[in-house]
Amino acid sequence: MIKAIFFDIDGTLVTNRSKALESTKQAIEYARKNGILCGVATGRSPVKIKEIIDELELDMYVVYNGQLVFTADRTIIDHPFEQKVLEHIVEFADENHRQIVFGARNRLDGSTTMLLGQSIFIKRLVSFLPRKFPVRLMKKILQVFSPHRQKDRYETLEILKEPIYQCILFSPESEQKKLEHRFPECTFQRSNTYTVDIIPKGGSKLLGIQAFANAVEIEMEEIMAFGDHYNDIEMLKGVGIGVAMGNAQIEVKHAADFVTQSNEEDGIYEGLKHFGLIY
Repeated sequence: MIKAIFFDIDGTLVTNRSKALESTKQAIEYARKNGILCGVATGRSPVKIKEIIDELELDMYVVYNGQLVFTADRTIIDHPFEQKVLEHIVEFADENHRQIVFGARNRLDGSTTMLLGQSIFIKRLVSFLPRKFPVRLMKKILQVFSPHRQKDRYETLEILKEPIYQCILFSPESEQKKLEHRFPECTFQRSNTYTVDIIPKGGSKLLGIQAFANAVEIEMEEIMAFGDHYNDIEMLKGVGIGVAMGNAQIEVKHAADFVTQSNEEDGIYEGLKHFGLIY
């Protein structure tokens, strides 16, 4: 019996226009009325979640790829970077003139270009680009829409005085092994070709979900999850029922127990209906 459902956000809970379908809102409402807890498991920050899905009633939040897990009345996981590790990341960004954003609990700060890249408009733009779209050209597109460049060193940012849960670095996929070698204390998660989410070692959406399950005393077999991207594969495999969206990458579909319709075609509603969780 399913007691909790977690949804990825981009490409899953919302459309390519970053809006939840009416059928999705209804599905979550019906599921909650049936006593099922509903929440998100995402790489996004809490502040960005509020901008996108503020109209949805949710019970739990796994954000920053599992580094921060909370409900309306309690924090279950609060796992920011160790200060020394964060200093190494800041040093790397400064020395290599890299675009980077730092995520605290209630705000983001860093490269203006990268902050723009977190906007709904740019997320929509990226969703229409081919996977092999040149990284340098993507960077130039972001800079066209960005009014400023980060001139000061990142080490001077006030946000670095707060706990930092995730860094978002502008970095092509070809650099993945180089980054893993440079920062063995970190885990790297990608939801697109152009940027990488850097979190403390060992963190993931699945571990965040497991911590939530332990806190509310439910089994992993009693949890369902929906996702569409590579960073959702572990989550879909680790819960009782993993559902891939119709727009998911083929590897994600192979990892899932069921493939529903796309995020533009009532995928959430149809997935919950298929398993008899709503009627």
